[in-house]
Amino acid sequence: MTFEALQLRRELVYAVQAAGYRTPSPIQEQAIPAIMAGRDLLGCAQTGTGKTAAFALPLLHRLSQSAPQGRPVRALILTPTRELALQIDECLALYGQGLLLSHTVIFGGVPQAPQAEALLRGTDILTATPGRLKDLMAQGYVRLDQLEMFVLDEADRMLDMGFINDVRHILRYLPAQRQSLLLSATMPHEIEQLARGLLQRPVRVCVAPPAATAELVHQRVCWAEAPEKKECLKELLYASQAQSVLVFTRTKHRANRVAKELERAGERAMAIHGNKSQTARQQALSGLKSGALRVLVATDVAARGIDVSGLELVVNYEMPNVPETYVHRIGRTGRAGREGLAVSLCSKEEQPYLQAIEKEIRRSLVICENVQQAVQCAVPKTKLSTSRCGLSLIAAEKQLQKEDIMQQDRAERQTDSTGRRRKKTERRPARAPKSTRAVCAAEARGGVAQTEQERDDSIQLITRRAPAQKYASFEEYMKARGIHSSSADEQRDA
Repeated sequence: MTFEALQLRRELVYAVQAAGYRTPSPIQEQAIPAIMAGRDLLGCAQTGTGKTAAFALPLLHRLSQSAPQGRPVRALILTPTRELALQIDECLALYGQGLLLSHTVIFGGVPQAPQAEALLRGTDILTATPGRLKDLMAQGYVRLDQLEMFVLDEADRMLDMGFINDVRHILRYLPAQRQSLLLSATMPHEIEQLARGLLQRPVRVCVAPPAATAELVHQRVCWAEAPEKKECLKELLYASQAQSVLVFTRTKHRANRVAKELERAGERAMAIHGNKSQTARQQALSGLKSGALRVLVATDVAARGIDVSGLELVVNYEMPNVPETYVHRIGRTGRAGREGLAVSLCSKEEQPYLQAIEKEIRRSLVICENVQQAVQCAVPKTKLSTSRCGLSLIAAEKQLQKEDIMQQDRAERQTDSTGRRRKKTERRPARAPKSTRAVCAAEARGGVAQTEQERDDSIQLITRRAPAQKYASFEEYMKARGIHSSSADEQRDA
């Protein structure tokens, strides 16, 4: 099936195709016709399957069919996090660029004055988080009496974050005649109860089991105690060669510490969590998307709001204590038909969490002895560099130190009869300076193996100290220095 077969407006079809999509995903194929027909919808699909477009496209199609007087809020999209609200608003701007519909996004953590001004000018589609919407409604900036469509996205996350009471408060201000959509990655009992009071004879769309994980995500577990996890993470980043990495921690303090540790190790890393300002959070997300950052360390609050195209690696630095959170974490990779890798660093104390996760997702995770094995087993097509740079960071440092010591021992033993060090035609260079090792590390992350010519050229850049010259006697030393025996005696007497 194609998007043209779904009978969407021509402007929407062109916008979707320009974004690089040719065929709808399973949830889009089932949900779009039902929403366009005016039916309420209860959708359950794993993260990364295209839920946003599944409701955004028919919502834009239906609202573009009429133009009421003024600019009342005709559609409300409620989301749990700021990042997700911005992501949905970006999708509305992308798909609806050929339509005469306005859209606004509001969320907390920033001054409300610009948002209030945008609401006073009028908007057709409002994307909001519950807290800021509730405040602006109390101040009279938002009226929902002419609302036509209501979307509750990531309903299970609303429940986890404690927003369910705010959602129920907002529902009291919605008109009875409306179309309602509820979408969720999981479907716990509390969400089913909420759906019964919100939806009227809904169409149910479930394209995957509630606790299923993405099929294209290779999931691996490595045993690591808490003191060992920092070094394991560094080795994993070095061995994986991934250019975009998302690391999850349970606490904000831990996220800051991990990000600082990675920065000291030379990685381009930043932390993102609830205590960060909205400007800092957007800067971090933009950096990861553009490639300015390689590693983003996040807490679970940001798990649902991060959508980075082509995210290669997700690392669970700490195992989540809620099994459903694991599904949301690893769902950041393996999206839009691409393969991804998820590696969990698990300690003995976290084994109960691992068992609960395996029970929830109904499968056993692969246990690896080390991070190199996790990378190679998960993505066998990845070719690591065959040079020294292909080793892990710690192993490379130890190997360099060992070679330096062995080289000095060999040089001291290999002397000729005159006491001069024997000249060696083929000798490995001394330890490379930091600049050269940085070039090798960049080459290893890029996955490009050095050729023999390139390796010879790199050796020429390495500086070495000239070998110390030895003499058979004191007189030979004095003669080499141009000092006569008489002057030497005077120097000795002095």
